Amino acid sequence: MPAVAAALIVAGEASGDRHGAALAAALPRHLPVQWFGIGGDQMAAAGVELASHARDVSVLGIVEVALHLPRIYGVYRKLLAEVDRRRPRFAVLIDFPDFNLRLARQLHRRGIPVIYFIAPQMWAWRPGRAKLLRRYTRKLICIFPFEEEFFRRAGVNVEYVGHPLVDLVKPTLTREQFLARHRLRADCPTVCLLPGSRNQEVARHLPLLLEAARRLAARRPVQFTLVRAGTVDPALAERLLARSSQLSVTVIEDNPYNALAWADAAVISSGTATVEALLVGTPMVVVYRVAAPSWWVGKLLVRTPHYSMVNLLAGEKLVPELIQSEFTPARVAEEVERLLSDPAARARIQTELGRVKGCLGPPGAIERACRAVAAAVGEEKR
Repeated sequence: MPAVAAALIVAGEASGDRHGAALAAALPRHLPVQWFGIGGDQMAAAGVELASHARDVSVLGIVEVALHLPRIYGVYRKLLAEVDRRRPRFAVLIDFPDFNLRLARQLHRRGIPVIYFIAPQMWAWRPGRAKLLRRYTRKLICIFPFEEEFFRRAGVNVEYVGHPLVDLVKPTLTREQFLARHRLRADCPTVCLLPGSRNQEVARHLPLLLEAARRLAARRPVQFTLVRAGTVDPALAERLLARSSQLSVTVIEDNPYNALAWADAAVISSGTATVEALLVGTPMVVVYRVAAPSWWVGKLLVRTPHYSMVNLLAGEKLVPELIQSEFTPARVAEEVERLLSDPAARARIQTELGRVKGCLGPPGAIERACRAVAAAVGEEKR
């Protein structure tokens, strides 16, 4: 029986934690490995020995990263020390480019093959970083179809495998079961709130969403669910909800896909959750806000016509995007009211979401990713 080798895996965000957990659990069927690295609760449950938790490094925004840089650098140095101690056979780095691209360079210098899983959005901003992937990684495994051509043109060894969420995003309860479990009314529209997977996103977004919910509830009968990501401090969400004690909000922690699937509409922080809503066909309003300096710097760098992946895949503004100054309680309430008041428009959006869903590829992305990792490591061995 082949010896079990150490392998490094690093994810710094909730979506990376989920995909990293799936890969970590499946890859031992192809390669005997013992994982260590950085991730969240799901990766830990999948058998990854965490040198640090993802919440210690999960920060978004130029200004925000600068404020937390000493802590992040400490985690980075600690991880490199663990790499030098364990000498992993290979490394799988998942998205999270500001951290992982620097780590890839150090791993390359140590002669450790790097496989990058889930491409950083270099096609949207700072495309010059693609040369770092070409230089420091053995293979890039991407999950969106348009990424393969972009990175291949940049000289990166890239393989498209499809999106892992195609297999994962399915409700586990019927609508009746979900409503009964959470004591929600069947005759009242449900709006699902997803403020983000990072503490700073929740702190910035949730107060605005709760005020929008209060305005909406004053206009019409409506009930609200709130999905809290496992990477978010429960005390933070509870503290913010306590400030809106007059508003009834049901917090969902066990399965966000049930909450999304059985909502009449959702208000979602731009990110992976928009793809999850796409897969279950839920009409949505996409929101996002960062610190003003980060926004103005980002405006100079971002090169895409849309911010949400749903609209990028659709090639048009299929769902509303309320970004930065446009993200106000009044605008959110207005857009959600429009969705709830027009069943025909909601049905049209659901039909279009079904069409766009086909862009995410067939089931089996994680298995294809495992084969790609095994092939890349096998190439290195030969």
